[in-house]
Amino acid sequence: MISRVYHATLFALYQLCIVIGIVAMPLAIAARQAGVTLPIHRILANVEDSLEARQPDE
Repeated sequence: MISRVYHATLFALYQLCIVIGIVAMPLAIAARQAGVTLPIHRILANVEDSLEARQPDE
């Protein structure tokens, strides 16, 4: 039961990170033109790795 809750929470966090990345796209473009990069890709990669590690092997 706890495993299901944990998996659902990781999946929701992954989806939330994707939405934040899409919403922050204009800000990221402006920041990149100013020479600054936002670490959204690193956050998304960490959450994706956690989600994939929890998926059962088929």
